[in-house]
Amino acid sequence: MRGNRIVGGIPVGIENLINLQILDFSTNHLTREIPVDVRKLQKLQTFGLSNNKFQGVIPSSFGNLTRLAILRLSGNNLHGSIPLSLRSCQRLVELRLDRNNLTGTVARELLSLSSLLYLNISRNNLTGSLPVEIGNLRNLEELDVSDNMLSGKFPNSPGSCVKLRLLMMKGNKFWAILPSSLSNLRGMEELDRSHNNFSGKIPDYLEGFIFLRTLNLSFNDFDGVVPERGIFSNATAVSVKGNKQLCGGKPELKLQSCIPKELRKKGFTQTMKIIFSICFGSLGLLLLLCFLYLHCIRKTTKVPLFEHLRNPFVQLSYQSLLKATNSPANLIGEGSFGSVYKGTLDRVGKSIAVKVLNLQFRGASKSFIAECKALKNIKHRNLLKVLTACSSVDYNGNDFKALVYEFMANGSLEEWLHPNEDDQKEHEMSKCLNILQRLNISIDVAYALDYLHHHCETPVVHCDLKPSNILLDSDMIGHVGDFGLAKFVSEDSYDSSANQSSAMGIRGSVGYAAPEYGMGNEASTLGDMYSYGILLLEMFTGKRPTDNMFDDNLSLRNFAKKALPEQVASVVDPTLFHEREKGEAASSVENAQIQSFASSHQINECLISILKVGIACSEEVPRDRMSINDVITQFCQIRNTLLELQVDYVEMSSSVCMSLSSSL
Repeated sequence: MRGNRIVGGIPVGIENLINLQILDFSTNHLTREIPVDVRKLQKLQTFGLSNNKFQGVIPSSFGNLTRLAILRLSGNNLHGSIPLSLRSCQRLVELRLDRNNLTGTVARELLSLSSLLYLNISRNNLTGSLPVEIGNLRNLEELDVSDNMLSGKFPNSPGSCVKLRLLMMKGNKFWAILPSSLSNLRGMEELDRSHNNFSGKIPDYLEGFIFLRTLNLSFNDFDGVVPERGIFSNATAVSVKGNKQLCGGKPELKLQSCIPKELRKKGFTQTMKIIFSICFGSLGLLLLLCFLYLHCIRKTTKVPLFEHLRNPFVQLSYQSLLKATNSPANLIGEGSFGSVYKGTLDRVGKSIAVKVLNLQFRGASKSFIAECKALKNIKHRNLLKVLTACSSVDYNGNDFKALVYEFMANGSLEEWLHPNEDDQKEHEMSKCLNILQRLNISIDVAYALDYLHHHCETPVVHCDLKPSNILLDSDMIGHVGDFGLAKFVSEDSYDSSANQSSAMGIRGSVGYAAPEYGMGNEASTLGDMYSYGILLLEMFTGKRPTDNMFDDNLSLRNFAKKALPEQVASVVDPTLFHEREKGEAASSVENAQIQSFASSHQINECLISILKVGIACSEEVPRDRMSINDVITQFCQIRNTLLELQVDYVEMSSSVCMSLSSSL
């Protein structure tokens, strides 16, 4: 019911809908009080009343809704305290009570909800201190307590919430220095501590928060020197105004110099003498070092940095990678275990992609080791080429692990199959792959799998084949990447039916992982074939396997299978022929010929054959799945057919144009 103009209150009798799981009246004009009878909706999982005009208190009966996962009461006129009964909602992952008139303190009992991911109690009239039990919320990603009347010493315990991305506490009366425990929050993206009474020096560990996009420390009592690295190098992303004792920092911050004015005047002459002495001494030392360097370099062969990149054992430091990816604007993707940045190496100017592992995520280190092992001895034109790996420490002494790849100019297949609205506007619908391009990419991926499964010294199972892991270079050639879940299998079992038990759990991504993995079976090449089949169906239908239209009764595979052969045109992606249809200058006769080509019998047969391959590869029983060699053979035949049809189409179009010209 959200986003309407409904007035009045929640209707009487709503408690009779005992099977209701989602109830959302957000953004309406509802008033009155929240009825206590909602406690009868025992199956309720989502309850949204945000942006209305509800009055009264938050009913304590909410504690009866033990299945509740999301509770949104933002933007109303609710008063009173936060009911302690909410501690019974042990499945609660999102609690938003902001923009009300709530009073009282933040109860310790509320902070026992270890399931919470998002907690927003900002813009109320809450008082007291923030309990140390806030550290119990180990899974918390967003915490907003801004614009209340909270006070006292800010606790150290939020440092235990290592998944925090957003921490907002502006407009309160917190005091003391920033605790060192917050250095654990290296995944922080937004941090706002403005309009409080924090004091002391700005901690250096904030420089190492590589994901931090905005930092607001304004109107506090900080003193000392403002750092200049990391987030502080971007003056537009940092605010420190209103701290009269701060100095230094970037010139754009317009802070006073850290050298007192009196000392600058008094010691100017003496300082200049010291500077001249140091300069002349340094110049002599520099000349000596240059002589030694030139003497030594004659005895060695000069190797350009570009040549070093071809050496799989080249070493790159944390500093060089940080310099190559020194802007948040370079972030081009985020995965299960880290983020990917575009960078440029000095002197060479070579574009690279740097995958920085977030070692706070469970399994990130294991993923790094697995990918290094998998990429160490494999090389194929359809595999993403790794240039080097970096295992080092950052400026704070924390472990730092990254992989450096060749940069793929056309991004991932995911971006082409499912461009977001901004991409569509920016490219004016140019991000469309026609049928031949999709088939070529399918063949590229098939060649990569054939190499991994049959031509490596030890067969490699990728285990996470999906569009976001298929990268496209400037020539639209497909490259399989992200070997973080890859597994080596023995020669005598790599083509087995995956019936051996394993305690590893599901290996891969939801929708693409083979069903036998869900039963604990070992990884096998047949599991990769299942993922490849789902990938094919997604490429040619344009629908993700996790689309909302699919449920227990309908899957992507069944969706495609039911349409064969008569209804194939109803399930294929309509943008398959977009490139041929978007020519604005085409005549009506030519457009008719194009439509005829797009819907021709031969094209229809090719699409049927492609979808049949996808269905055959994604069979439920592993041993029934199609082999990768048969896939390559069939797809090469289909491609030859399409190329012949394309030649016929060009000749046909030329004859049409000639006849039109002669008639004119």
